[in-house]
Amino acid sequence: MAIDKDNDRVSYLIQKAKILAEIELFYLLPNQRRWKHGSLKYYYANADKAREEIKRLMSNGQWETNENELSDMKQALLKELKINDIDKDKAGLQQLLEKKLKKTETNLQQILEKRLEKTETNLQQLLDELKMMKQAL
Repeated sequence: MAIDKDNDRVSYLIQKAKILAEIELFYLLPNQRRWKHGSLKYYYANADKAREEIKRLMSNGQWETNENELSDMKQALLKELKINDIDKDKAGLQQLLEKKLKKTETNLQQILEKRLEKTETNLQQLLDELKMMKQAL
């Protein structure tokens, strides 16, 4: 179901891009279409939805601002949308991961100790049985 949902989203975006390309093509005059540098295009975007999408991309690690050639534009977008809590979000996630890791480590250690005790008692019982068998022979 998730794949179908993603495929629907991708096909929607592809269809939207084709429609926008047609609209731009018909809005340009013939001499503007021959320009090699193109023209500026402005699109409307809902700020709340854009903010949510950017935060989703950041949480998935798909929003890298330092390595991309568009980093200046991304930084400007972050500033415009007032998303400046990147480091705070990363620090919060780091603390949360560390707490969960410590809890998991503690749980694993307790489980291992219990199993070790159980194994020791089983081995002791087997040794006792072997001693008894040896004495019986």
